[in-house]
Amino acid sequence: MAALNKIKILDFTTLLPGPYATMTLADMGADVLWVEAISDGDLSFKHRGAAMRSYLGRSKRSIAINLKDPKGKAIIETLISDYDVLVEQFRPGVMERLGLSYESLSQLNSKLIYCSITGYGQTGPLKQRAGHDINYLSLSGISSFSGLKNEGPTLSGVQIADLAGGSMHAVTGILAAIIERQDQGIGQYIDISMLDGSFALNSIHAADYLVSNNEATFQSNNLNGGSFYNYYKTKDDKYVSVGSIEPKFFKQVCEGIGRMDLYNLDYLTPEAQDRIKQGFVEAFEKMTQQECVDLFKDSDACVEPVLSLSKAIESEQLQNRGMVVDVPNNTKGTERQVGSPLKFSNSDPVYKHTAPTRGKDTKSVLKEIGYEQDEIEALIKQKTVLQAELD
Repeated sequence: MAALNKIKILDFTTLLPGPYATMTLADMGADVLWVEAISDGDLSFKHRGAAMRSYLGRSKRSIAINLKDPKGKAIIETLISDYDVLVEQFRPGVMERLGLSYESLSQLNSKLIYCSITGYGQTGPLKQRAGHDINYLSLSGISSFSGLKNEGPTLSGVQIADLAGGSMHAVTGILAAIIERQDQGIGQYIDISMLDGSFALNSIHAADYLVSNNEATFQSNNLNGGSFYNYYKTKDDKYVSVGSIEPKFFKQVCEGIGRMDLYNLDYLTPEAQDRIKQGFVEAFEKMTQQECVDLFKDSDACVEPVLSLSKAIESEQLQNRGMVVDVPNNTKGTERQVGSPLKFSNSDPVYKHTAPTRGKDTKSVLKEIGYEQDEIEALIKQKTVLQAELD
């Protein structure tokens, strides 16, 4: 039995942070109904590719509704009594203008857990400001020490603020609220800000500053380029990572490359760090990436190859961990997707199917909540709802 098999979620989200959060909950067995617009509009997956939608909509059902139509609002009000959680990702005030705020819907379902994911939260001077991942990282302070002195801040290939700052904090908050509801019998509102979540990731540097006033800057510490903890180019124009900041691991690197003179330096001084880093540069540029892998495969030197995405997908470790899975798609075949990283001893992840076509389940959902066939056909004709054309 899946961990969240008794939880029902109404998902109003688009783009990345919200859909990733609700997909994570669906992977744990939650019944997620994706409430989508009847047309793409600005908030769609079209410009991001079909594969992204197919992944983030995994295991969800889809109903397409015009929420600006009073009859569309009435559908949500009927649905809400049977749902545990609502997740939305509009700017503050949008759901209120639609008549679907927490205050109004909790009157219909006092046990409702209502989670809003926004860039800057429901309060504060920036609450209505547009933003993206790069902006939240900038304002959180993270970008000020993530980069190189001579180049400035560096971009990440994944959306740290969206996913770690937004999605994961939303999942955590929702699960905590479910547990509290079991005790108190009532739901609550959860205000998730991606800026807040990003700032909270400053677990080392902000904690240090708040106590000691030590301001982190580019290459100012062991973990952000101020030491040999770094990436090194190999002879075949690939890279390896060296993370051996503990002496017992560092010693194994020095032994492996035949540079025990580096191990004997005063390890913690900036001068020593520069000499060690240069020594590593010289050593690794004489080896191919595979030679580095072979050299350290039986050690705890914390030296690993920088894998391409395709190589990571093919790796024995990730395959063994079930991180690439075959998910049934809409054409009776399967699609390879990233699997759930959550491993439970009593339940397995749920991969029902890839994302449904927009509005695939509109008719069936309306029938579940008591609408008659002629009423449903009228709503479709009036463009209050959309029913996808199915094979």
